[in-house]
Amino acid sequence: MRNFFLIILSAFCSLSSVAGQSATIFEFNDGQVAFTSDAPLELIEAQSTALRGLIDTEKRTFAFSILISSFEGFNNPLQREHFKENYMESSQFSTATFLGKIIEPVDLSQDGDYIVRAKGKLTIHGVEQERIIKSSVKVLDGVLDIRSSFTVLLREHDIDIPRIVFQKIAEEIRVELTGRMKVRGL
Repeated sequence: MRNFFLIILSAFCSLSSVAGQSATIFEFNDGQVAFTSDAPLELIEAQSTALRGLIDTEKRTFAFSILISSFEGFNNPLQREHFKENYMESSQFSTATFLGKIIEPVDLSQDGDYIVRAKGKLTIHGVEQERIIKSSVKVLDGVLDIRSSFTVLLREHDIDIPRIVFQKIAEEIRVELTGRMKVRGL
């Protein structure tokens, strides 16, 4: 649902301009999200390079979004179909988002390695959960390389796993996020 993300980005950018600030906005259009479900009977891995995101360094706000249908990999095509249709219900809940604020002040205009804690609303499967997610950010020549690793509990996002496949799908999913962000417009 590309339009949903464009609406979020428009609102995000207009907030910065309304305040009359000359904020630095970083964006990426090629971030990657990978997930792993390591259950007793099956290991499932999938990834997507469709992660989109913005960070406003002055306001310390951010918005990230990914289309559920963009995930590839899996052990077979049927597993991918079940993920999208039965568990994530991507026709109804097409996008996962994380919107919020960077907790501590950090000067991302300076080269260096930083640990950044982001607090916001993680929405998956239409269910919003407040989360604090830690990321490592390497700044070099005005480019941000971001890495983050966190878990998602399926029950917190109302994702039901049928008893018949309970041993094949983990209740806790490991998520890895990576991306390179540049100043918007460059």
